[in-house]
Amino acid sequence: GLGGWLLFAIMFVWQHPHFYAIAWMYREDYGRAGFRMLPVVEPDGDSTFRHVLWYSLALLPIAALPSFAGMAGWYYLLGSLILGLYLLKSGVIASRSRTVADARALLKMSVIYLPLLLLLIVVDRTI
Repeated sequence: GLGGWLLFAIMFVWQHPHFYAIAWMYREDYGRAGFRMLPVVEPDGDSTFRHVLWYSLALLPIAALPSFAGMAGWYYLLGSLILGLYLLKSGVIASRSRTVADARALLKMSVIYLPLLLLLIVVDRTI
């Protein structure tokens, strides 16, 4: 149903900032192994971090959709926006610095983001 598609959309969009953070952190290893990852093909990071920012921005309205589809309420909506803004902030910081440390912070935020977002749906439904 619609709920399943919305969860799929959230996870699909979420995986991009998550994956690009990993790809940036290990770009030298991927290059040595012959994997043509975006950070390997384009080492300055422009496209990599443009993708991080666009997908992080796209996640804000997509993650809010469960509230409008009746899967969750206002607590979830507010929580999803706060979490999404923190993820976007991490992406902006990593995009500006392009350091491994900030890419790791983005990765950590993405790992925190998804379970908290899903937990918000459950908690919001019980309130």
